[in-house]
Amino acid sequence: MTRCVSQFAVHLLALAVLATTLPLRADSAADAPPSELSRIKDVATVEGIRDNQLVGYGIVVGLHGTGDSQQTVFPYQTLISTLERMGVNLPQGQGTTSLQVRNMAAVFIAATLPPFSEPGNKIDVIVSSAGDARSIEGGLLLMTPLYGPDGQIYAQAQGPIVLGGYSVQANGSSKTVNDPTTGRIPSGGIVERAVSIDLDHMRKLSLLLNDPDFRTAELVASSINKTLGRNAAHADDSRRIEITALPGDDIPELLARVESIEVQVFPRARVVVNERTGTIVIGGEVRLQPVSILHGGLVVNVISRTEVSQPGAFSSGTTQVVQQTTIQAQDKPANRIELREGATVDDLVQSLQQIGATARDIISILQAMKQAGALEADLEVM
Repeated sequence: MTRCVSQFAVHLLALAVLATTLPLRADSAADAPPSELSRIKDVATVEGIRDNQLVGYGIVVGLHGTGDSQQTVFPYQTLISTLERMGVNLPQGQGTTSLQVRNMAAVFIAATLPPFSEPGNKIDVIVSSAGDARSIEGGLLLMTPLYGPDGQIYAQAQGPIVLGGYSVQANGSSKTVNDPTTGRIPSGGIVERAVSIDLDHMRKLSLLLNDPDFRTAELVASSINKTLGRNAAHADDSRRIEITALPGDDIPELLARVESIEVQVFPRARVVVNERTGTIVIGGEVRLQPVSILHGGLVVNVISRTEVSQPGAFSSGTTQVVQQTTIQAQDKPANRIELREGATVDDLVQSLQQIGATARDIISILQAMKQAGALEADLEVM
């Protein structure tokens, strides 16, 4: 009985050793897909399938005395032209001095025509004042044609304007919230002309990556070939992936399969800085090299005071205005930050916050780190 137990223990030990030496299966954790994946439709676009921008010029009526002033000539000319098209003829000699246009404003209209839009589809339009109108709140945009880059009319816009702000003025005081001279008309444009895209005759499709990267382009091509089961895609460069369709392929179905494929992307490390607002956005892929940072500041204050010098009693002197100027300089001690190997962006941010660095200081420090080679990222200044 004791020998049987010993042999059983030996067998268990042998099985444990065998389990640790056997290779992992293909579906094990080592070969598991990466946790952060992106669909191809989110990181790339199909060449030739794109939006088109439209623009138009018209007038907004129904304003409560907040429209263009009489000094603005083109709203008056637009009103005259609109009235003449409707059969209304103004008396001879009617000029800008007698025609009041304070309840109307000249505006530009902008819209985006999505791909595969057909006549009758509705699109949103943005209306913005072109003159000196104070507000277009409560206005109605009259029917305005929207033109494409080729000069053709692709849509018509009309409707009441929705504003996200207002402007109030009375007795010399005024209050303005947001931008009262720009508004939006939801579904205010109706497509009149379609932009034809013939997918049936497209035997070669091109995917364009939003951010060029050779590794991402190769992974996209290999993932498409694996999904389709044939060598249909190859990367031409860091942005373009060519896909060859077979004669019997349904192009919309092919694009639907391709765009739903999930791939791992490798975005470039990037730090975006907006010096106007002091906004700093640091990507998660940013790496730091060991570096020591000394940051200090010299503060100079110039104070001017105006004093009045009075002459003595019964003297012949005159009163004089004398300006007293005081200059104060203070050199702040330098603050030291040391980032060792393996430091993260979070370590840098916490260290800068501990020394009381402002957003402007951080921008200067990041620019200096980039010049010193301690910031492994693209630094974009807006």
